[in-house]
Amino acid sequence: MSAFLFEGKSVHYEVVGQGRPLLMLNGIMMSTKSWAPFLEAIQKGGSQPILVDLLDQGQSEAMEKDFPIARQALMLEALIAHLGLSQVDIFGTSYGGEVALNLAAARPDLVGRMVLANTVARTNAWLKEIGDAWILAGGNPRAYYATTIPVIYSPAFYDRKAQWMENRKNLLTGTAFASADFQARMARLTRSAESHDVTGQLHAITCPVLLISSQQDHITPPEEQAYLADHLPNAQLVLLPKTGHAAFYERPDLFTALLTGFLSHREAIALP
Repeated sequence: MSAFLFEGKSVHYEVVGQGRPLLMLNGIMMSTKSWAPFLEAIQKGGSQPILVDLLDQGQSEAMEKDFPIARQALMLEALIAHLGLSQVDIFGTSYGGEVALNLAAARPDLVGRMVLANTVARTNAWLKEIGDAWILAGGNPRAYYATTIPVIYSPAFYDRKAQWMENRKNLLTGTAFASADFQARMARLTRSAESHDVTGQLHAITCPVLLISSQQDHITPPEEQAYLADHLPNAQLVLLPKTGHAAFYERPDLFTALLTGFLSHREAIALP
């Protein structure tokens, strides 16, 4: 575990093993700890995971004021330089995918390959309303859980994992969701996403991109990934059936296969 300073704030990161550097960017409520079940498989695929708690996430120092999502990209530029790297692959899910797009749009030279799961090119009015609802529910742990968590999963997964979800509810409402610090961080992160809009810059992101979309994603619907596929010059799109917003939780084996397969396959296959 390591940290570096960005604009006077301590940012937590971890470099795991050896291989091609892979910057892994968390969803909005996630932290570096969220990726523990995937690290061994990702390393076997030839990548070196670089985990980071974004500004206001996890073990990174809390911010005092609101900030635009583009500042997350600036922080990642500084982290890449701090690590002495000239280029990295990137994986980002949801909010982390938005940060990845901001970084790739500003510094396309830093990105080798990119995998984006359940993310969007911009925060539209509908997505902003969802974020506003999260913030409004922030003073009540149970209300916050009910507003944020069930919609992340597909109905079938939620039903199949009912006891696991109940245990998760009790855990989160008694710990993180009851924390004033966590709620303040989440409000700032949610508001930072309001500034996300790279629609006019997608043409500049020319690296190979794999887009992972979910049929039952009710936060970032499949049409949002279809828009990215249509406007990124070198993108491929995969749609996972009967899957919700948290695709990597619902289909971990398939998610890992897609991620490692795309990142490890560096050369095109020429068929006779």
